Amino acid sequence: MEASFSRRQLLTPAELRGLTERSDLRGGAQMASHLGAIGLVALLHAQAMGTGWVWLTGAALGILLNFLYAAQHELSHATVFKTRKLNEWFGRAIGFVQIFPRDYDQIMHFAHHQYTQDWERDGELVREPYTLTSYLLWLSGVTYWRNRVFGVIRRARGIIIEPYIRVEEEAKVIRESRLHLMGYGGIALVALALGSWVPLTFWLIPMILTKPVHQLQNTIEHLGLSHEADILENTRSTRTNAFFRWLCWQMPYHTAHHTFPAVPFWKLRDLNAKIEDKAGEVHRMGWIEFQIEVIARLMAKDESQYPMNEVWVLPSSGGRARRLPAE
Repeated sequence: MEASFSRRQLLTPAELRGLTERSDLRGGAQMASHLGAIGLVALLHAQAMGTGWVWLTGAALGILLNFLYAAQHELSHATVFKTRKLNEWFGRAIGFVQIFPRDYDQIMHFAHHQYTQDWERDGELVREPYTLTSYLLWLSGVTYWRNRVFGVIRRARGIIIEPYIRVEEEAKVIRESRLHLMGYGGIALVALALGSWVPLTFWLIPMILTKPVHQLQNTIEHLGLSHEADILENTRSTRTNAFFRWLCWQMPYHTAHHTFPAVPFWKLRDLNAKIEDKAGEVHRMGWIEFQIEVIARLMAKDESQYPMNEVWVLPSSGGRARRLPAE
């Protein structure tokens, strides 16, 4: 999907070159801080076993694990590390933890960027329009995990139904799914042999139960916005604080990311400032503010009943300040 505005109006070629420079140091620091936080909380979780604190440490661990997908997302764009192989290696490892194979996710996500908000071709929009019930199930994580688990199993069986996966990509997607299932099966067998609950206690249960927190970011980025071919109209950024921007790998600057996907996460704040200087304030809402508004809207009527090329979920203050003039 080609944006209807010209990116040349937003950045000069020199500005873009500067913003797209990668750094192993900056990417490594963010990765180390996130993985280090997981390790520290996992240690606290182990010490909390048998006490009431286990609920708090388990929630913190699950949230950190779920938001590790933000790392996988950036690794798919090869913007975390300057050394390209590091992006692939870390991406595959994190994709395994997320039950979201890296190659499949990358194919789906690139289709999402190329055809953002196109019902037929956007890799992350190949679904039926939300009703209130289906939205709440997705927000809760019930249908999210169903899709992840059964999707891997189906593709491992050689059944590809996703329209965004090209014929020449099918073999690697199938192979990747089979390797994932072998890995999960191996972990299960070792855990059973040792009588260990570690995979459930420190991985699956915390991650599954805290998925609704992660869905607050996943659902806010495009839902309720226009389906027209204009990134400034079909993408939403998130109003949040410095901690959650770190946790999300700066993805709350989502409009900036979609406008120039090659810009590393740690430069998105600067990019966002340049975009807003030229084009006005981007669509932005807070997590809870958005959920209140979208649930109220879906209580009134389902997603299919709203105009396709109009914004139907807005903050109370209104929409964007202005649009770029046509060339």
